[in-house]
Amino acid sequence: MELTELLNSIKVIQVTGEVQRKDISGIFYDSRKVSKNSVFTAIKGFNLDGHKFILDAINKGAIAIILEENDSVPDEIFTHLKIAKILVKNSRIALAEISNSFYKEPTKKIKLIGITGTNGKTTTSYFIKNILETAGNKVGLIGTITNLIGNLELKSSLTTPESNDLNELFWDMINEGCNYAVMEVSSHSLVLERVHSLNFNAAVFSNITSDHLDFHNSFEKYLEAKKILFDNLPSASVGVYNSDDKNSVVLIKDSKASLYSYGTVSGSDFILGNITYDLNGTSFSISHKGQIYELNTLLVGEFNAYNACAAFSIASLLGIDINSIIQGIKSTKQVPGRFEVISKGAKKVIIDYSHTADSLEKALRTAKAITKNKHSIYTVFGCGGNRDKTKRPIMGMIATDLSKKAFITSDNPRSEDPFSIIADIEKGINKNNYEIIENRDEAIKAAIQYSEDDAVILIAGKGHESYQEINGVKHHFSDKETAEKYLGL
Repeated sequence: MELTELLNSIKVIQVTGEVQRKDISGIFYDSRKVSKNSVFTAIKGFNLDGHKFILDAINKGAIAIILEENDSVPDEIFTHLKIAKILVKNSRIALAEISNSFYKEPTKKIKLIGITGTNGKTTTSYFIKNILETAGNKVGLIGTITNLIGNLELKSSLTTPESNDLNELFWDMINEGCNYAVMEVSSHSLVLERVHSLNFNAAVFSNITSDHLDFHNSFEKYLEAKKILFDNLPSASVGVYNSDDKNSVVLIKDSKASLYSYGTVSGSDFILGNITYDLNGTSFSISHKGQIYELNTLLVGEFNAYNACAAFSIASLLGIDINSIIQGIKSTKQVPGRFEVISKGAKKVIIDYSHTADSLEKALRTAKAITKNKHSIYTVFGCGGNRDKTKRPIMGMIATDLSKKAFITSDNPRSEDPFSIIADIEKGINKNNYEIIENRDEAIKAAIQYSEDDAVILIAGKGHESYQEINGVKHHFSDKETAEKYLGL
């Protein structure tokens, strides 16, 4: 596709230099990946500003630069090198629009389902993908743990990738024969315009609790960010929302989509009930239009009944037959790091991604309900560095209130002092049933070796992650591998 054609897809303030009539080789925001005859879009990231790498992009062969800071590079350079300088109001929106055009509007050729919320996005996406595949579809998935094109696994570094990476993924999915795509939609991606121009056929809202306030500054701003997905749904789309979450009223109020509710609240379109669970799985019922459906899943906990109900709701609204939905939920495999149980004799270790106050409390209450308070519960957890500090003392209170003993440790301290993070956690604790062991390996070892033979140990926060990030460097570390080591498996 020629540059002149691509420029018609974005709102341009001014063009300087020369717009060459050449086919574009690619769209990039990372100057290290720029190829000959490509377009480089300078966006402002969290740590780096793409405007500082414009000359690098030109030296690597870019023939057009999209930018929003007019004075970042002198016009003379563009004129002399016959490079197009394309000034726009918002580089991120321009990146999304030109990427969508370059990849020939891929989300108009595939049915796209977006899932947003604080907790449950990943598990819900796995439920939906398996339901659709059970019904005979080929499905792509984009999310926190991995990106998938059918069964082909691709590395995932962001819950929701940048817009050009997203459009390329959808293009690849279409070329591989996928007719559905399921994706997690993070609040960051909504604010940062990563999903701008995407055509969603359906969307799910799971829940919202306090998180990412380091980025959004307030809960109200966080809710506004989540709301963007439903605000931008086209009128021909469908959306489902958790009626048990009081914030859903605000989230859906401006949506043009056909909306349906799910939850335990009477009057919901899909009523969830009769939830029971143990370490082997969860059973529940869903009532819809006078019909009652009995369902089972291998995944454990009330929260997984909610995730399955969300998947049931959206799949049925998309016309998937009920038998495929029920079987798809039943056959969905354990999601890595989501209440994943490891056993050695009577001792159980639960690996869970719970890294918010709400998800930690739900994981602990689920563990207590399963054991019927007959087994001691121990918790190993920490809080991430350079992230929302407001949840730290709350998580400290929850862990100590709901555990026999808590081991407070590091969880991706990033550039923060680990002991400063731990001190914030301690501020919410009113009991003496905790121990500080900053080294996460040693904390897991202590919890496993200190606890009784029939104890349950929740290792919370990292879930599927296989690294610890310390001072900008990622070191290999897996909660599951570490637990298995000290269990002697």
